[in-house]
Amino acid sequence: MAKTYYFIGIKGTGMGPLAQILHDQGHVVLGSDIETYTYTQAPLEAAGIEILPFDAANVDAHTDAIFIRGNAFTDDHVEVARALALGVTMMTYPDAVQDQIAQTTSIAVAGAHGKTSTTGLLAHVLKNIAPTSYLIGDGTGRGVPNSQFFVVEADEYRRHFKDYAPDYAILTNIDFDHPDYYHDINDVTAAFSDFAGNVKKAIFAWGDDPHLRSLQPAADVYYYGTNADRDDFVATNIRKSTQGSHFEVLFRGEPLGEFAVPLFGQHSILNALAVIAVAYMEKVDLNLIREFLMTYQGVKRRFSEKQIADITVIDDYAHHPTEIDATLDAARQKYPNKQIIAIFQPHTYSRVIAYKDEFAKSLEAADKVFLADIFGSAREKAGAVTSAEIGAEISKFGGIITEDNMSLLMPFENAVMVFMGAGDIEKYEFAYEKLLGQLRTDLQ
Repeated sequence: MAKTYYFIGIKGTGMGPLAQILHDQGHVVLGSDIETYTYTQAPLEAAGIEILPFDAANVDAHTDAIFIRGNAFTDDHVEVARALALGVTMMTYPDAVQDQIAQTTSIAVAGAHGKTSTTGLLAHVLKNIAPTSYLIGDGTGRGVPNSQFFVVEADEYRRHFKDYAPDYAILTNIDFDHPDYYHDINDVTAAFSDFAGNVKKAIFAWGDDPHLRSLQPAADVYYYGTNADRDDFVATNIRKSTQGSHFEVLFRGEPLGEFAVPLFGQHSILNALAVIAVAYMEKVDLNLIREFLMTYQGVKRRFSEKQIADITVIDDYAHHPTEIDATLDAARQKYPNKQIIAIFQPHTYSRVIAYKDEFAKSLEAADKVFLADIFGSAREKAGAVTSAEIGAEISKFGGIITEDNMSLLMPFENAVMVFMGAGDIEKYEFAYEKLLGQLRTDLQ
C-alpha cells in the first residue's frame, strides 16, 4: 500500500537516496531543505520529487505523512519542532534505512574510508545480475520491487549505523576520524564493534587493519587483502597499468580466477576484492562479476575526471590523510608521466588540529600543493588553526588559493590538477576551469 513520506533535510547524502528508493517503490515522496543548490538534488528533481524550503507550515500541510528526520536536525529545528508539537508520525533516518535492510538480503558497507566507492562498486555489479536496491552516500539511490539484494552505505558518524542489522557487512577499515564526536581510536573501534555485533551472516573485513582484527562478532568473519598467510580472500599477481588493475583471486588457497577493474590505486583493488568475496559467498556467477567489474564508471566526487584542453581535472571527496594518500596514489598510477598538482581544502578545524602533520605528509606525494582556507561546519565555524600552518610544513607548497587568484594555477601545462575536499572545494575548481577555458581559447 502506497504511503506518503516527508523528508526533513531531503538533500542529505543519505536522505536523498532513501527518498529515491521510496519513490521507486511507489510511495508519494516530498521533503524540504536549504534553498542553496547541492549536487544531491539533481536526482530528486529528475524523479519529480518536490523539494520545499524549510517552513513550519509544511508540517501543517502534510500531517498525514510519515516524517523522516535527517540526522543533522535537532529538536529546535523549525520543522522538527512543529512535527513534535503536532505529534505526527516521525522516524529517524537510521530507522527508515533499517526498514529497508530488513526486507531483503542486505549488504552494508562501513569504514572510515572507501565506503562510498565500495558501495557504488558492489551496487553496480549486483544490479546488473539480480534485482538490487541500493543507497550510496554520493546521493544515489534506487528502489526495485521484490529486490534480491539491498546494498547500503553505513555511516559511522555519531554512531548512525549502530542499529543496522544487515545480513552481510563489508568493513573497509577503522581509523580515527570525526574528532568532533569520537574521543580516540578506541571509541571508533567500539562503535564498529557494536555495529559488527548486529551482522547476521558474515563480515568481510580488510585483513591489514589491526582494529578490524580485534573485533569479535558472532557472525563469521572473512578477511580480504594481499597476505596469503592470513587472509581468506587474497588478491595476488597484481598488475597495475594506465588502463586499470589486473589481479588473481584466491579463496583459502583455491583459485577463483583473474579479475580486472578500470580503476586506479591499491585501494581500488581491495574494494573490488571485497565485492568479489561477497558475491562468491552468495554464489553469484563469477563470470558475471568479471564482466560487470569492468563496466564500472565510479561514483560522484570520487576520482571524477574531466579534460580541458591539455589539463586533466580530477575532483575527489578526500578529506582525511589516508584518503589523500589513496587519491594521489591513483593519480600516479593513471598518469605516471604527468605533473600531479594537489589543490586541497581542509575540512573542519577539529580534523585539522588532529591531523595537521599527517595532512602535510600526505600532500608531499604531489609535485606541487595549493591549499584553500579551512571549511568549517555548522558545529565549528572557527578554530585555532589555519591552512597556512599546514602549508608551512610542505616543501612543495605553492600558496593559498581563493576564487580571485586562480592565476596561481595557470603556469601548469599538460598536468593533472587534483581538487580534494569535503567542503565547497568545487567553487575553486569551477573558477579554475572557467579561467583555464578562457586562456586556452585565447591561445588557439
